Amino acid sequence: MSRLGSLGARLYRGEVGYDFVAKRKIWYAISILITITAIAGLAVRGLNMGIEFSGGAVFTTPNTTVSAPQAQEVAEKASGGHTAVVQELGRGGLRIQISELGTKEAVPVQEKLAQKLDVKTNKIDTQLVGPSWGEQIASKAWQGLAIFMVLVVIYLAIAFEWRMALAALIALVHDLTITVGVYALVGFEVTPGTVIGLLTILGYSLYDTVVVFDGLKEGAKDITKQTRFTYPEIANRSLNSTLVRSINTTVVALLPVGALLFIGGGLLGAGMLNDISLALFVGLAAGAYSSIFIATPLVSDFKSRDPQMKALAKRVRAKRAAAAKAETEPNDGEPAEGGEPDLEDAAPAGVVGQRRQPASRSRGRGRPSGKRR
Repeated sequence: MSRLGSLGARLYRGEVGYDFVAKRKIWYAISILITITAIAGLAVRGLNMGIEFSGGAVFTTPNTTVSAPQAQEVAEKASGGHTAVVQELGRGGLRIQISELGTKEAVPVQEKLAQKLDVKTNKIDTQLVGPSWGEQIASKAWQGLAIFMVLVVIYLAIAFEWRMALAALIALVHDLTITVGVYALVGFEVTPGTVIGLLTILGYSLYDTVVVFDGLKEGAKDITKQTRFTYPEIANRSLNSTLVRSINTTVVALLPVGALLFIGGGLLGAGMLNDISLALFVGLAAGAYSSIFIATPLVSDFKSRDPQMKALAKRVRAKRAAAAKAETEPNDGEPAEGGEPDLEDAAPAGVVGQRRQPASRSRGRGRPSGKRR
């Protein structure tokens, strides 16, 4: 078995672990800082909305030797100062996009481009998108996102409980805010492909969170009938048992998306790939982070306020204090009444949860049969 596989098995059994829940304030502070940065970038720079949302014109030229900067200069002069976005197509043509351009303004641009390329005007394909249609697309995108969020909350509230639904919703908003903020800071164009990418990463983030919640639900079954673990400790054990799985699935998903973003969109200049690959790359990373560091610690915080969980935590602390006291009191070499104290109850169980067995006290120690002669 590989080292990673061995580590995953040990995490699952509770032999090793990391106390994510106990350090939740650190993760909250990091998330708040990243979120504030994303919101500031969104407020200062705003989103670069594509013509599907703002309206405009798209010109597709045939195979040409004219460079993209030259075509951009011609298009901007002919459109009266409108900003033009030029992309090189794989077959040697150009895709020139100008936002907020009407029919009358599009005709001079088409003629100037035809003159520059030395082709007939009808050889340049022109597509116009009205602003009303763009507003409709934006409205449908927001409606789809809102419906998705509502269905997520309803499902989690029924399948688990309302505290988990609330924690998952906060994690999803966290992922969405960070992804949109990165789009604003980078300046990538927002297209329908971006919306598809956002919905995809929200679904992936939800999947990762549900896996942890399912383990937490199973581990917290009849939790009030025992006095070994508090709810935060059960939550942390469940998180550790799925940690390697979450890391593996995230890395495997990021590798092809990273190839699309950095190789397809960066080196090859396939601008259309940037629309969805950036959303997927940032969203997948943020989703994995929120599933581990945000969602489960939030559930633990919400659940710990429940009176039953408070009473349980009080009983666990009392039992551990009694066990520690019994272990340290002198008793002439004999175990205290009722047997030896449970070492797991005497020590915090937030990280490592495997029960340790007491050492044998056989009188025949050192003899094969263990019997007196």
